[in-house]
Amino acid sequence: MKKRNILEQTITPDGSRLTLSEHDGHYALTVNGRELMSTRHTYSEQQLAVVACEPLRERAEVSVLVGGLGLGFTLRAALQCLGPDARVVVAELLAVVVEWNRKPDYPLAADALSDPRTQVVLGDVADLLKASRGEFDVILLDADNQTTTMNTAGNTRLYQPAGLAMVRRALKRGGTVVYWSAGGEPQLVEGLTRAGFQVESQRVSKHESGGGNHTLVLGHLG
Repeated sequence: MKKRNILEQTITPDGSRLTLSEHDGHYALTVNGRELMSTRHTYSEQQLAVVACEPLRERAEVSVLVGGLGLGFTLRAALQCLGPDARVVVAELLAVVVEWNRKPDYPLAADALSDPRTQVVLGDVADLLKASRGEFDVILLDADNQTTTMNTAGNTRLYQPAGLAMVRRALKRGGTVVYWSAGGEPQLVEGLTRAGFQVESQRVSKHESGGGNHTLVLGHLG
């Protein structure tokens, strides 16, 4: 059995241990030993971007917000779907996550981060949304808020009525928000509907070939 190699680690502001590791050619981010994301499971993270960005491929000057960099799969998928004049803003809470992704020694997101369409904003995505008015065509968020310590407690507001209203204000007319979740999100669906979104849920595979499912919840503005 091949050994898991610890490549990078740090203590986050809330006291958790964040680790980047490699095992058998695959890379993973873990917090306190719990895997958050891995290059073994990327398809649903890519689809988070594809479902909203692919329809905008021919539109000019599209603006997208990605909540969290992770290992860069959502960012990369968004860039692949969009035109040369698009702007993709990544709000990342931890600077070290950006630093690790930029390192040429690791096959992560250095290429996507160096794309001129990419803009990295260090900080809480909730704060960026609060300061935005009609700025984004697409907002991509991780709704699995209760399962990891990577999300700040403040991000809980993004799934409550005041937070959903904040997301709506940050979208352009006709915009779309997509939430990724490991499981079903009936309360989120209800909340988005009450906030005035047209809502649909999609089950997507963890892998392109199958092997379990995750959920995407889409909220569209008319």
